[in-house]
Amino acid sequence: MTIQLTTQTQAIRTYIKQTWKTLTRSHQHLLESAQDTKLEHPPNTPWLVYISPQEDCNTVKSVLERSLSATEMQQIEIRTLPNEVADIQEHGLLYLPGAYVVPGGRFNEMYGWDSYFILLGLLRDEEWELAQSQVDQLLYQVQHYGTILNANRTYMLTRSQPPVLSLMVLALFQHTQDQAWLKSTLPLLEQFYYYWVVPPHLNPATGLSRYFALGEGPAPEVLFSELDEAGRSHYERVKEYYQKFEIDDYDVSLYYDREKDELTDLFYKGDRSMRESGFDISNRFGPFSVDIIHYAPVCLNCLLYQMEQDLAQIHDILGNPELRQQWSDRASLRCERINQYLWDEETGLYLDYNFHSGDRRHYEFATTFYPLWTGLASPTQAARIAQNLPIFAAPGGIFTSSRVTGNQWDAPFGWSPLTLIAVLGLRRYGYHTEAKEIADKFLAMAMQEFTRFGFFVEKYDVERCSAQVSDEICFGYSSNEIGFGWTNGVILELLALGYGEGVMASL
Repeated sequence: MTIQLTTQTQAIRTYIKQTWKTLTRSHQHLLESAQDTKLEHPPNTPWLVYISPQEDCNTVKSVLERSLSATEMQQIEIRTLPNEVADIQEHGLLYLPGAYVVPGGRFNEMYGWDSYFILLGLLRDEEWELAQSQVDQLLYQVQHYGTILNANRTYMLTRSQPPVLSLMVLALFQHTQDQAWLKSTLPLLEQFYYYWVVPPHLNPATGLSRYFALGEGPAPEVLFSELDEAGRSHYERVKEYYQKFEIDDYDVSLYYDREKDELTDLFYKGDRSMRESGFDISNRFGPFSVDIIHYAPVCLNCLLYQMEQDLAQIHDILGNPELRQQWSDRASLRCERINQYLWDEETGLYLDYNFHSGDRRHYEFATTFYPLWTGLASPTQAARIAQNLPIFAAPGGIFTSSRVTGNQWDAPFGWSPLTLIAVLGLRRYGYHTEAKEIADKFLAMAMQEFTRFGFFVEKYDVERCSAQVSDEICFGYSSNEIGFGWTNGVILELLALGYGEGVMASL
């Protein structure tokens, strides 16, 4: 049995180790990186790569010519990015100077919050150089493109993703102990922080932040790539839903003109903002989550609390006690506001707060574990959340929410990032038995499906413990992508924490 378990574990570790190489993009892979299945691309035309206006286009071209063949260069067109996003007529890849790991499948570019969980895996796998580059490319994005992007494509220049940059900087620093590099990150960390804490992302009445993408109109990648078998786009299916069903979660007239059968400008603002949240799609903020623009969400504000704590820690490391105290005070104030607005004593859960209605939305979602993960919950609050674990308990770990909606970020689906956050949060407050049960169930499911198919995927049906999810997803994209960056990282992290012992024996 020991030989069998060792062989299975080694097969998993070997797969993940090899997959980092498969998912790495660098100058040598630029033609592959530039290709994008999410947009229509005319045949026999070059793939566009945009260079930051702060860079010298000819210099970058010379660098690329040393890495690519003449034939490959002919299939790429290098352009300088316009100063205004509205001036971009044709979409393309946004250039990054170093190597980075993509999630996999249709996600052939660098994603914001995926990168944190990928980084954890790279560090566990001792891929030191690639880990350093992964963080450096995100810092480059802040410097050259204004923020960390949803992904490095021009059509995502107007939205970010959940802020995990400071977590990544400190995770890497734990390995390198490079104080000069750590100091160099501070201006960019602060620039990224202020993206989230000034309007339009700030809600002044609560002092909390919201997701609020800056672009207008339909998301280009959705129009082309998220089609059903009948060829209808996601937005056409949304209109059909609005026609057929009565909705009392929000004022539908804000988002849908029934007489004209048209989605409003505000719908597309909400749709883009939902994608900025990383949770695309759920009914967490009502159908299609378009009402997200009116909420202070648990996840975002906990991450900003963490960022304030991280900046305090960085200043402490660098010997700046006054600045350390300033950031610590900001974190304390945010903690108070989160507990004032987002903690729901009646349910014993952290819930998203609608600052228009003044109510919390009673929608049980696994982001309730974020305050445990970041340590801002009191022991009493943590105990209440632990008591509520049966709401989320699933054969394959935890459900994303308690509702089945046909959306991939609701039940019966489960995701590796939320699994790790729940496990680490419960561990932090001493709920080791509960954390182990969740981790072991997730690992057993992932390893079982790895044995069946030979790869890890983006998400799972944690009710059926299956990687086969496409038939159950009605809105957005229904595929289950192979790779998969953050799943690989979370599996390595859970194994490194000592989970999974005995799991193999049950397979």
